[in-house]
Amino acid sequence: MIIGHIGARAGSKGVPGKNFRLLHGKPLIDWSLDQLFACDRIDQVVVSTDCPDIYAHAIKRGCLDIGLRPAELATDTAAKWHVWQHALAAVEKQTGPATTFLDLDCTSPLRLPKDIEAGLDLFAAEHPDMVMSCVESRKNPYFNILETDASGALHVSKPLPGGVVARQQAPQVYDHVGLVYVLRPDYLRAAQSLFEGRVIPLVLPVERGLDVDSPFDWDIIDFLMGQQIAQGLRG
Repeated sequence: MIIGHIGARAGSKGVPGKNFRLLHGKPLIDWSLDQLFACDRIDQVVVSTDCPDIYAHAIKRGCLDIGLRPAELATDTAAKWHVWQHALAAVEKQTGPATTFLDLDCTSPLRLPKDIEAGLDLFAAEHPDMVMSCVESRKNPYFNILETDASGALHVSKPLPGGVVARQQAPQVYDHVGLVYVLRPDYLRAAQSLFEGRVIPLVLPVERGLDVDSPFDWDIIDFLMGQQIAQGLRG
């Protein structure tokens, strides 16, 4: 039994009300909800939120009724991990044990349906504790990410013996993005944070890895979403 989950907190300082704000004619959250409902591998769809309007919308769409998110999980500092644990327990109380927990960040709406399928396929093939979507980072701490020392002088953040004089010589690093997470429920129940177990990357194209943190991000995503729609990529 595969649970498809979306977390959508009411508060947002960067883009107020972003999760329910219209993007190309429908609420931001619906771009992700539509993908969960369209995936025939997903058995239960659930939204964890502290917002009554978002919650009522999710129930109307056909999501499982687990109630509003507890207040302690609706703060700026609440960990995604604990939100997932709460949602898993609330769903399993009604449905029985799950075999897979899938999460989509609704603030990453450029994900395509094939990205969800790729995450589920990788999880089934490799049997990790978690699959985490990533994109190749444009900056590298071994080469061109810098920090200052006590004197204020710049240094490479993670120097290697002999130094790195070209990006191609540096170890590959990734940006963690919220397109797709696939987890083993036993791991989610027992661990206290993301990286306690074997977490493997699902590497996706960088142009789909943007998420909404600012009005500038919204404008870029609005443009790229328009391109996806025009090209018939949304499925």
